[in-house]
Amino acid sequence: MENLKELDKQYIANTYARFPLEIVSGKGSLVYDETGKEYIDLGTGIAVNTFGVADPQWAAAVTAQLGKVQHMSNLYYTEPCVKLAKLLCEKSGMKKIFFGNSGAEANEGIIKAARKYAAEKKGPEYYTIITLKNSFHGRTLTTLAATGQEYFHKLFQPLTPGFAYADANDLEGLKKLAAEVKPAGILIECVQGEGGVMPLDADFIKGIAKLCADEDIIFMVDEVQTGNGRSGQCYAYLCFGVLPDAVSTAKGLGGGLPIGAVMLGEKLKDVFGPSDHGSTFGGNPVACAGGVSIMERIDDALLADVRSKSKYIFDQLSGAEGVESVSGLGLMIGIKTVKPAKEVVAKCMENGVLCLTAKDKVRLLPALNIPQDVLEKAITVLKDACK
Repeated sequence: MENLKELDKQYIANTYARFPLEIVSGKGSLVYDETGKEYIDLGTGIAVNTFGVADPQWAAAVTAQLGKVQHMSNLYYTEPCVKLAKLLCEKSGMKKIFFGNSGAEANEGIIKAARKYAAEKKGPEYYTIITLKNSFHGRTLTTLAATGQEYFHKLFQPLTPGFAYADANDLEGLKKLAAEVKPAGILIECVQGEGGVMPLDADFIKGIAKLCADEDIIFMVDEVQTGNGRSGQCYAYLCFGVLPDAVSTAKGLGGGLPIGAVMLGEKLKDVFGPSDHGSTFGGNPVACAGGVSIMERIDDALLADVRSKSKYIFDQLSGAEGVESVSGLGLMIGIKTVKPAKEVVAKCMENGVLCLTAKDKVRLLPALNIPQDVLEKAITVLKDACK
């Protein structure tokens, strides 16, 4: 372990404040360090391991594809790519899919789609993307510019121009801003994940959808973290009864392999032509085979179970000793604790439970199929750590 830490420090760019923990194996919602100590994983690689670690059905799908062809360029057809695109369209209400490798790429893709549509329909001066303060959309120069947090803007100037920021849940303020900046699109997260696991008000989301429809502004939803079942619906916008023009998703889509998807609705389905956009690894057959395995299992029964487990967590933690508030949606939950969040997370780790943080909150992103008894054990540890 110590040698590994030294090698990491010597050879890995110092961009992560790692926990002092080496994970060497796991199964489902249980993972093990190099000493064999067991931990209940409530982080899932930041909402990536949808069905936990070493999920056998996912592993079989990926391994089978590895034995056929691991990669071909997008100059050729591959079945997993098309099969996953069809599944995504059926489950999301979108019409066409472009595959990339990450959430940031997916957000870049929907931004490009919105700008191209607006330039062709309204004129080149309609390029501004309105996002929300406290949002997070990625770490490329453009998605940093889209992120409505000044902290992320300071180090990498100049960022991509053409972004404006509105206050969350202030519909009149957003409308006023839209009247001033000639927007191509409005981009939101239904739950601001990195911003503290803060759901937007339903009326605000519906108001944005109506504004976009009335003014022919592209309505975009970032479902990188909320998507693919985590919200208790297949996509979080479905919880609010709206249908965006474009959706980005990634993280849990691949079940552990890098993949992102630009999902285009009716208005944008033909906005991209040949050579307008591309990605060498986008639509990789192995990643897509993993994605098919994930998306085929996100059904009504699983989503009902996600909602049930979410209610259990909210019921157990709301009003518990040392807990100030609980926020979130589905199995994407933030807990404001009396103690500093990092102190609570450290105590949980000491007692065999892995949690995350978001801003000043403890963040939970368990596997969607975490067994109820395992979840109950983990929440007991968390509650004790909060006291």
